[in-house]
Amino acid sequence: MSSTRQAPPAPTRRGGSAGKRLLAIAVATVVTVAIWLIARALDVSLAVGSGDTRQEVGVGAVIAATVVAGLAGWALLALLERLTAAGRTIWTVIAVLVLLVSLLGPLGGDSTGAKATLAAMHLAAAAVIIPAFRSSSRRR
Repeated sequence: MSSTRQAPPAPTRRGGSAGKRLLAIAVATVVTVAIWLIARALDVSLAVGSGDTRQEVGVGAVIAATVVAGLAGWALLALLERLTAAGRTIWTVIAVLVLLVSLLGPLGGDSTGAKATLAAMHLAAAAVIIPAFRSSSRRR
């Protein structure tokens, strides 16, 4: 009588990736708000636009943009993970391309300080979210 041994099931990460992703969005939000606060303390006007269409970038907009971008990135990564084994790689390429396109936005800043601060916020959010989401992505 022969017996076949099956390997024990792989441990599951309950909420592991969700927890990491939520934390990444929270940290990215804190970092972008900190940059906004530093700019305000240095009296940097974060106005964008030109002429009559100038708009000041407030802390609410910073929070909303960071959270929405993080959640959109999360949704895309989750979808790609389900559709393809190369989901993490595809998502990373898309995330970097979105970052590069998003850096066109700060060019609308009214001053060099505004442009630099807005670009720093975009880069900081990406520097937190992209590596965290990549590390939380499951491999097939």
